[in-house]
Amino acid sequence: MNDIHEIADSEITPPAFYDNRRNFLRAGVVAGSVIATGSLYRWLNPVRLVGSAGTHVVPIQPSDESAEELLAKGWRVDETMTAETSILNYNNFYEFTTQKEAVAAAAANFKTDGWQLVVDGLVNKPRSFSIDDLHSISRPQERVYRMRCVEAWSMVIPWAGIPLAHLLEAVEPMPQAKFLAFETLFDPVRMPGQKARVLEWPYIEGLRLDEAMHPLALLATGLYSKMLPPQDGAPLRLVVPWKYGFKGIKSIVRISLVAEQPKTSWNRFAPDEYGFLANVNPTVDHPRWSQATEQRIGESGRRETLMFNGYEQQVAGLYSGLDLRHDF
Repeated sequence: MNDIHEIADSEITPPAFYDNRRNFLRAGVVAGSVIATGSLYRWLNPVRLVGSAGTHVVPIQPSDESAEELLAKGWRVDETMTAETSILNYNNFYEFTTQKEAVAAAAANFKTDGWQLVVDGLVNKPRSFSIDDLHSISRPQERVYRMRCVEAWSMVIPWAGIPLAHLLEAVEPMPQAKFLAFETLFDPVRMPGQKARVLEWPYIEGLRLDEAMHPLALLATGLYSKMLPPQDGAPLRLVVPWKYGFKGIKSIVRISLVAEQPKTSWNRFAPDEYGFLANVNPTVDHPRWSQATEQRIGESGRRETLMFNGYEQQVAGLYSGLDLRHDF
């Protein structure tokens, strides 16, 4: 593999999506980093969220498993966590703006009171869930996951959320259900970026049912022990740490179980660049840049990207017999 040079923003995103975006390293240089301690992360002494009327702490279910057990499951990585400041202020969320460092300001007044998640389609028990309903199904758990963006930058994020499998068990998928289609809120007044035709709205993503049932798949309602802030996908986002970040759909209002593979937003926009599986694979380059290395926000220099983002031991069996060279 040739030496990897830093990727310009104009190489990363289609030209319609950027306008004088600065070098993405700046977010990490400004923010610094936070060192993980013996516990997964401290959830006491919360600070005020950007755009929040107050401080809201996620009620986290304590784990009775050892650090070694959590590491083996992939529920925790023994790496420096990305500074909360960076996670709050360096975001891809085109529903608000295509400017990463402007998302927090654009989303600051986004309200999620009364949020409902509809789960329907090929299920025996379709219903709507409030965030409190979800927390009653499964009290949020602590997970410290790597997050690898398709744009070749990465973070380590302390999420709080419920296993997606627990929600699916509550609605009882029918035998015909093979895929999940996720849908983001469509409201151009509250999400002004949807007034621009950068993508076809609402944002749609999808998983195979077996992927969704995997223990690593998480519906996140918080990070750094606080409720999920608007710029990071409040009040509910998908986290699948072995896949590129664009699979992590934000502000979810609907999950439909379906028999056929759904047409997802980025795959529909540029099928030669964004596959449906979108598993992190350093051996398969994006058509416009290498995926062999990544820039960890808060660090200088680049690091090697790991197969399945470091979760190969946990998830490789899902793809036994598949040729992953043609899906990125």
